[in-house]
Amino acid sequence: MTESTSRALWIGTYPAPGAAAGSGEGIWSVDVDRADGRVRGGRLAAAAAAPSFLALHPGGRTLYAVSETPAGSLLAFDVEGEPGTDAKLVPAGAVPSGGDAPCHVLAGGAEVWVANYGDGVAAAASVDAGSGRLAAGAPRTFAGSGSGPVAARQGGPHAHFVADVDGQVLVSDLGADVLRRYADGGDAGVAATLPPGTGPRHLVRLPDGSLVVVGELDARAHVLVRDGDGWSPASAVPLHPGAEAGTHFAAHVTLSADGTRLHVTVRGSDVLAVHRVRRPDGGAPPVLEHLADVPLGDGGWPRHHAVVASPDDGQDAELVVVALQGTRELATVALDPVTGTGEVTSRYAMPTPPACVLEA
Repeated sequence: MTESTSRALWIGTYPAPGAAAGSGEGIWSVDVDRADGRVRGGRLAAAAAAPSFLALHPGGRTLYAVSETPAGSLLAFDVEGEPGTDAKLVPAGAVPSGGDAPCHVLAGGAEVWVANYGDGVAAAASVDAGSGRLAAGAPRTFAGSGSGPVAARQGGPHAHFVADVDGQVLVSDLGADVLRRYADGGDAGVAATLPPGTGPRHLVRLPDGSLVVVGELDARAHVLVRDGDGWSPASAVPLHPGAEAGTHFAAHVTLSADGTRLHVTVRGSDVLAVHRVRRPDGGAPPVLEHLADVPLGDGGWPRHHAVVASPDDGQDAELVVVALQGTRELATVALDPVTGTGEVTSRYAMPTPPACVLEA
């Protein structure tokens, strides 16, 4: 593997099933070869309790991790050395996450936002814009509210994902079927309301300003179009043919570099589903068309993924590295950029379940 084909990744992990948080899991450093998809050189870069999601400060020298525990924390690490398995993570402070069971983090230049799944609280921690160091003290917090019709999962708010969309911070609330908006340092209200029982999880912004939100609870991908200063649902399609609510669960969604394909990891069916984003003539809303599913292996329970290479990089295939929580593996998928078909070309065993894949 040469320097030109190597891509460094940070891997967030969960404790082993049945083990307590802080019993050996942490943040791992690995390299993936963008030519053949093989993952190599894994090592534990920092021990941490349930660092299930990671984000890098825009400067690239500070890594943030949530500690997904009942009394959650936001952790910061200085990145020393060049990206790759030789880089070191040095603890650089921690603050409360502002709520329970933080599951997602978004890093900006001056603030780091955290989604707390357990109680639905969104929180914003101040950081030094130059170094990325966390400011002392508790973050600003914003409580969620509401519920949904899926009694077992929607008894109250559950903040699940944070995105920066056109300068606004959007937080998906799985429990209340809404996207909340935060702007100008405060709560700006609801940006979008999804159909009851959607369970909005992760989202991407399309080039025309529309959003695609994947529903964890209804097993559908929803297209939302601009409506004033917010968004309204325009259409929805199953995550893949035969996807059923309560059996198949969306995890993460990404958009190809050219904006024409979506990749959705689906737990239960354990596939990477690929959809074409078609833009009809006449200014009509984008339409999603299912292209193919790539089987990831029974019991894989794909938690998260990252696109690490594409034809824009001069590669023949689009390479996606998937964190398989259920089988404790990183799986590299090579996708045909035209048909969306693909296959797993490499597997890498992890000592504890991987939960997040982040390019270094």
